[in-house]
Amino acid sequence: MFERAELGNRAILVHMDTSDEERREDLSEFIELVTSAGAEILHTATSSRHTPDPKYFIGKGKASEIKQLVSETKADLVLFNHALSPSQERNLEALLQCRVLDRTGLILDIFAQRARSFEGKLQVELAQLRHLSTRLVRGWTHLERQKGGIGLRGPGETQLETDRRLLGQRIKQINKRLEKVRKQREQGRQSRRKAEIPTVSLVGYTNAGKSTLFNVVTNADVYVQDQLFATLDPTLRKVKIDNDVELILADTVGFIRHLPHDLVEAFRSTLQETSEAHLLLHVIDASDENRDSQIEEVESVLEQIQADRIQRIQIMNKIDINGVEPRVDYDSAGHARRIWLSAGTGDGLDLLRNELAGFFKKEMVVGQITLLPAQARLRALLFELGAVRHEIVDQSGHYILDVCIARTDIHKLARRENVSLEVLLPVAAA
Repeated sequence: MFERAELGNRAILVHMDTSDEERREDLSEFIELVTSAGAEILHTATSSRHTPDPKYFIGKGKASEIKQLVSETKADLVLFNHALSPSQERNLEALLQCRVLDRTGLILDIFAQRARSFEGKLQVELAQLRHLSTRLVRGWTHLERQKGGIGLRGPGETQLETDRRLLGQRIKQINKRLEKVRKQREQGRQSRRKAEIPTVSLVGYTNAGKSTLFNVVTNADVYVQDQLFATLDPTLRKVKIDNDVELILADTVGFIRHLPHDLVEAFRSTLQETSEAHLLLHVIDASDENRDSQIEEVESVLEQIQADRIQRIQIMNKIDINGVEPRVDYDSAGHARRIWLSAGTGDGLDLLRNELAGFFKKEMVVGQITLLPAQARLRALLFELGAVRHEIVDQSGHYILDVCIARTDIHKLARRENVSLEVLLPVAAA
């Protein structure tokens, strides 16, 4: 056995093509992942097999070739563009005498680097511990021995059992803390529901330009970088689309092919902003030749988090790269299905604003309401909702209000104040 190196980012990449379409990965995307993680690429080894080797995944001959490369280049780690089983990872480390990391471990490492908020760090740690729990038996024989020596004789459990127990305890602690965060998030969502402010969530493949679009629409300064998983922590901003429509825009973590299940589970509270949104804007890199497969991956994750039934509009971003003109594609019913724009240059952003305003105005009622002097409480409640745009008082003391109000608010007010619906229904909508 061997002692694993603690530091070092000089890496050899391993990519294997298989006949199984589900297992096949994109090499260029893998290189982007490795670069995002901050590793120095020394060599990329490629091979092809019908099925993975049960012991080394890549076959004994290729494994020996990579061992020679590790020795010649003094590499610190070998990165696989595939999900390895715990036994395959252990066998490869024993043969290559260096750290071995699969695609899942690499994505977890990138998430660990990017997490900034308390919640984000907890979620990443939870995903890492769940992943680690299947890989405790690695390359150390001492983990299988019982503790010995003065002061070290424990309750009869091996080092491995102790590690498993401590790991389980830490996972329980993190879950308790995340439960508190989930409750806080739910309180925020409930207050937004009471205020009747709709939520629009940006979703899409990693590096599709969600944060750039978020910044230009909300005038925020969310971290933007041309790298995978630049955004981990969700950001919410209130934005006024026009005089009548106000909404909450949410920027969320990007998705990727074969996103580790542990990550989806750990980030469930964050992704809940997506699953409870009124509308999803699916941001797509229109210049990427793999955009169709990326769309499928995003749809798959949306299905996992039960957000696939929410209405969505596809945002075809980065049209400036291919020289495409801004436009809106409509379906047979006249609903916007695709908006072609460039968040980087600002072309087509006016089309997005117009469609968002039109989408939410369908549920808005605009017109005039006349209230008696004795109905001053109703007048105050309408002002409290922000529904009154202009007011005059006639000679009889009647309040004549120009309003823009959600139809749901009209019904709620009528029920709560026990008044006829006709009293609150604006004249223009009668």
